[in-house]
Amino acid sequence: SIVASHFKPEWIVNIKETGQVWLVDYSGPINPTIKMMEAERFLHDGGWDSTQRYFMVAANQAIRVAVIDSLEGELEALVDTPAVPHPGRGANWIDPEYGPVWSTSHLGDGTLIAIGTDPE
Repeated sequence: SIVASHFKPEWIVNIKETGQVWLVDYSGPINPTIKMMEAERFLHDGGWDSTQRYFMVAANQAIRVAVIDSLEGELEALVDTPAVPHPGRGANWIDPEYGPVWSTSHLGDGTLIAIGTDPE
């Protein structure tokens, strides 16, 4: 997947088979800069949390979700999942106890994973 940051002139690009996430700064279109981060192999597709700060992407062969902090420009976490995470946008809601949450289902399985996205 390729998505645009909501905070700066930057694309977040999943390089699927390599397990890398590239942050492509296009503020200088003649000479863009690329920050390469190791995440997890077979990154597929993902979606934004409710704040649009964190990009959550399924690494479906590794049974993990990579959390990219688009404000700080870093890999925030690799979250283990109980089954193959669905490569999609997921869903967001505000939990009364835990605050903002992002969730996705799993392929071939009826379970959901919920990841708290409150930066505090």
